[in-house]
Amino acid sequence: MAKASIIAALAALAMTMAAPAFADNYPIAGRWGVSTSTAKGPIDCAKLRVIAFNGDQRTDSNGGVPAYRNKSVQPGGTSEFRVVDIFTSGQISNAEARYTLKLIDADRVEMNQQPGGRVTLRKCK
Repeated sequence: MAKASIIAALAALAMTMAAPAFADNYPIAGRWGVSTSTAKGPIDCAKLRVIAFNGDQRTDSNGGVPAYRNKSVQPGGTSEFRVVDIFTSGQISNAEARYTLKLIDADRVEMNQQPGGRVTLRKCK
């Protein structure tokens, strides 16, 4: 009996270690549209590329990856964060996406993707 319990415990531990570890939630939440608009306040995102942050999951309306899961968020100062996400597509499994998020103000965030470049995100209405 004791041998079976040890084997079951080791099997459970092995499964836990094999699963990817996810980090805390993103430093921002909600829907954000890619826009260079300088208007104050949230914007109408109906016709824009939208990146949504929900807990530890991120989605992008413009891309081949349906969803990203957060792996790590590290502060790079008071308003900048280094982020690593994990994603899986039809051909790729558990790949990483690295980028920075810079909080400009309550309605604007700069996302610098490697590769992919820098985009300004505006909070959606």
